[in-house]
Amino acid sequence: MINKKYSISAFFPVYNDWGSVPSMVLLLDRKLKQVAKEHEIILVDDGSDALTKKVLAELENRIENLKIIKHEKNKGYGGALKTGIYNSKYELIFYTDSDAQYNPTEIEMLVDKMNDNIDVVNGYKIERQDPLYKKLIGNFYLLITRILFKFKIRDVDCDFRLMRKSLFDNLELKYNSGVICVEMITRLTMRGARFAEVAVNHYYRTSDKSQFFNFKRIFNVANDLIKLWYRVMIKKDF
Repeated sequence: MINKKYSISAFFPVYNDWGSVPSMVLLLDRKLKQVAKEHEIILVDDGSDALTKKVLAELENRIENLKIIKHEKNKGYGGALKTGIYNSKYELIFYTDSDAQYNPTEIEMLVDKMNDNIDVVNGYKIERQDPLYKKLIGNFYLLITRILFKFKIRDVDCDFRLMRKSLFDNLELKYNSGVICVEMITRLTMRGARFAEVAVNHYYRTSDKSQFFNFKRIFNVANDLIKLWYRVMIKKDF
């Protein structure tokens, strides 16, 4: 049985995931009641459509510790993550995606791994459940980013993380694209953050479609990676 040692802020970036958000929130709320001494759940609505907004409003009326933060216009995945991180109030921050590709109840494994000698518990996918072309692009992305930025964790692309809030007290994340994960992990690594890793399950997408896998976004991510590499690895801005 897990000792309820930590207070936890958990958030989901949400963009049109109306079909999966309710179950994700309900499952996470139930699990947090078991593993956290206090908790909140934040939904960052990143300019979603009307149906998603309606679903979120209904959830807000039903879940006691739930709050919704709205972006009037879509800011991108990085923008949603920054909003969630900097509006969290408890000592640990957990986030995952709202599209049901991860099981939110597996947060229990991350909490179990957290201790006084760990700052970040990072999930890694046991097996990526995506079409072959996404797996190939994803594996190439992981290889390139590990070579360029020299972090040690095996899956920077696994958005299933438990982190100390204090890590962000004097860290201003800058990117609004999906590059924010590489930025965050690289800058935390270079500041001496201590990592642990936990294997987590990955599932086929059940709602809407990926916002990453199109040529425009891939081009923008590649451009941001080059700028990030220069800023962090050459100028040592971390």
